[in-house]
Amino acid sequence: MTQRSFINRREKNWKELELLITASGWKKIFARRDMQKNAAWFPQALRQVNGDLNTARSNGFDPALIEKLNHLTLEGNHILYGPRSFSLRPLSEFLFRIFPRSVRIHWKSFAACSLIFFGLAFFTALVCISFPDFVYELMPPWQAANLEDMYNPDNPYYLRPREISTDADMFGFYIYNNISIGFMTFAGGLLAGIGSLFFLAFNGIFIGAAAGHIINCGHQNTFFSFVIGHSPFELTAIIISAQAGFILGYNLLFTKGKSRGASLREAGKTVLPLICGSSLMLVIAAIVEAFWSSRHEIHYNIRIGVGSALILLVLIYFVFAGISTGTSNRTKNREQRMETNR
Repeated sequence: MTQRSFINRREKNWKELELLITASGWKKIFARRDMQKNAAWFPQALRQVNGDLNTARSNGFDPALIEKLNHLTLEGNHILYGPRSFSLRPLSEFLFRIFPRSVRIHWKSFAACSLIFFGLAFFTALVCISFPDFVYELMPPWQAANLEDMYNPDNPYYLRPREISTDADMFGFYIYNNISIGFMTFAGGLLAGIGSLFFLAFNGIFIGAAAGHIINCGHQNTFFSFVIGHSPFELTAIIISAQAGFILGYNLLFTKGKSRGASLREAGKTVLPLICGSSLMLVIAAIVEAFWSSRHEIHYNIRIGVGSALILLVLIYFVFAGISTGTSNRTKNREQRMETNR
């Protein structure tokens, strides 16, 4: 038996097992779920790889091949016989690798959504500042009056909705509001992406109109010191929800030869980290908005400083989190050695 014929005959089975063993994050969840559906396959595949390891050793095959098979055997035994204990590792892996990398992988859709959202917000704000009465074309007078009251330091409902009295109530209110916006923006992708575009544009225009109107009322210091704390999380999450919706809509229209159902299922796996991550960011935004943003007794400069730091933190997170080359380089080197020996 030659090494090449051995590899050609058995490599497909190794790759199937390796996909399960090396899966991480959400891929790991899907892989383990598939393993549970076909529970008898994994022990059998593990026994076969163990036999392949003995064959490779007895025939004196390449050490890189023996190392790979030994690694598959050890990791497979750990999965099969290892202890089942609670671990924060999957959560930390999702937060610090999977989620930010998923956003960066689809950076074009993220950039497009950001341009639409912030472009419309800034344009609408400038129009409302230049033409104050234009705000009443975008929202009814009672809604504009509520905004004035909310950001007016002399008003008893200062920085609080009228029906809210405690921080805990504010948290529940903002959670409901934020999650509703995020879900509608994402689910709109099922309408070929048009729904996501509508909700993204609507929120951008409304925020721009609200900002322009508050600036015209002379309450800009109150407004910006309030929104700067939670906006990095809330606005980014809305954009990511729209990004996920656009990806869903794109796969609905362009199936690449698959059935629409299969294309949507594949898109669902792609956008799952995005929608879960954006939901978590909306929860963080609600916490900050309820327990920090409304603290008007804290000095203006402190709130602006903290908000600026949070903006920088979110930016650094999405640019640098999850960047790791060590593992990928080792994998590439091992594959290169295997290819040379073939």
